[in-house]
Amino acid sequence: MHAIDNLPADALSRAVVEIEKHVSSAGWDQPAQLFALVPTKELLAAEPQLASELGAGDAAQPLTPVAQGELPGGVDDSDLAGVLAQIEWPEGVSGCALAVERVVLPASVESGLSDAESDAELARMAGSDPRRHEVRMVAAVLREGQQFGAVRLRSHDEDSAVLTGSDLVPTLCQVLSLTFEPSSVEEK
Repeated sequence: MHAIDNLPADALSRAVVEIEKHVSSAGWDQPAQLFALVPTKELLAAEPQLASELGAGDAAQPLTPVAQGELPGGVDDSDLAGVLAQIEWPEGVSGCALAVERVVLPASVESGLSDAESDAELARMAGSDPRRHEVRMVAAVLREGQQFGAVRLRSHDEDSAVLTGSDLVPTLCQVLSLTFEPSSVEEK
């Protein structure tokens, strides 16, 4: 039996909120960042010296986010799935999370962008539109399929204004779930 079987129902949401606060403490214009989610009890059993590094609050969290570093520079939505598809997590990792910043536009504006002749022109048009919103999204999934997300608007950059929910960033969660799919390459 893995520790994930004994996680409280709010373990994933607590990890997402922790990651979002951590990433936002570094300010905006951050690269995409990937985190492994490991059951805290298993992590402390395997690495007892970490107990002194984790604060009492962190040690009480059911899942500990472990930063995996930045994704390769310039990763956008079109190649994010390809980058994540190359990741395979070891058995001790119960879930993963990704923090990314994006510019979002109302649907009525997006249809007018179809005239862009290049990705650079599309980025310029979207970035200069006064109706755009800059957002930071944190998406997280567990190996068994649970998902949770958080969204912070740059224009409402306050902890109390962060939106959270299990169906908030479904596409990003779906892409993250692929990292737990068995590899399609068979070893011989």
